Amino acid sequence: MTAPIRAVTGRPDKILGMSNVTPVDVAVLVIEMLPALAFAVASERAQRTVNGWPLLWRIAAPAFLVLPYIVLALSAHMFRWEWFAVYCVLPVVIAWLLSRAAAADPEQRGNWRDAIILLTLGLVVDLRWFDAAWPAGLRGLGNLLLVDAGLYGFLGIRRLSGTGFDFHFRWSDWKTGLRELLFFAPVVIAAGLALGFIHPHKNVPRIGQAVVSWIGIFVFVAVIEELFFRAWVQNLLERRVGRRTALIIASVLFGLSHFNKRSAHFNWRYVLLATIAGIFYGRAWGEDRRVPASAITHTCVDWIWYLWF
Repeated sequence: MTAPIRAVTGRPDKILGMSNVTPVDVAVLVIEMLPALAFAVASERAQRTVNGWPLLWRIAAPAFLVLPYIVLALSAHMFRWEWFAVYCVLPVVIAWLLSRAAAADPEQRGNWRDAIILLTLGLVVDLRWFDAAWPAGLRGLGNLLLVDAGLYGFLGIRRLSGTGFDFHFRWSDWKTGLRELLFFAPVVIAAGLALGFIHPHKNVPRIGQAVVSWIGIFVFVAVIEELFFRAWVQNLLERRVGRRTALIIASVLFGLSHFNKRSAHFNWRYVLLATIAGIFYGRAWGEDRRVPASAITHTCVDWIWYLWF
């Protein structure tokens, strides 16, 4: 793990791991953040804009998400037409499938097309199928591109309700997020120590470093994972199986997504602890259906782990 990313997220298996950052890298990151920011702070306006376009343009528009790949790959002298095709076509396919899901399932109870897309995105990121397309240490930019494609499809085209992907922070987000942290911290610390998964260490970080690491984890880890597992997976499952069962299933899936982290083999300790964590993150999201709330809990857990375990 490189020093810059340790200062940002503290996690070798998470989103951005950048060394020798160039202006091109930063420019690509900014470009990829723009669609997510649009839906995070002006979702209704973004949805109205997208739905005001002709159908063909709505479906074809996400092909432009390939631009960050083009810029970065050309800069790194590793452009490949096959990856160009993947990043050009996949967002369009997602948009098309979700347009069909919207037509077939206007009540938004969940459609097989939703499941196919979520399964595809989850496997691509977790099994790192597309990592070879990106320069070493920059695979997180590929993941962010997929997040943009998912946001455009689920919020712009599908107009999925109840996601809570709204970052006009409320006091209740902090109250709920920190409450779940207080409930969860004793459980995970006791279980982690008993399993030999965590090991306390003394660390007195500089305030600036601590703040930057918290923000980095929030933006590049917690928000992305909470968007996927809570706003999309748990949200859609609730409409089929009810809130409690959806919470359990989403939490188990969240736990299983960590099976290959920090280990070359199936890391059952991480899976178990992440599943328990998913229960509390899901509770935080479900309180008011707010991604910021669960992302606060998630961020604080990862941040405490990074600093003192």
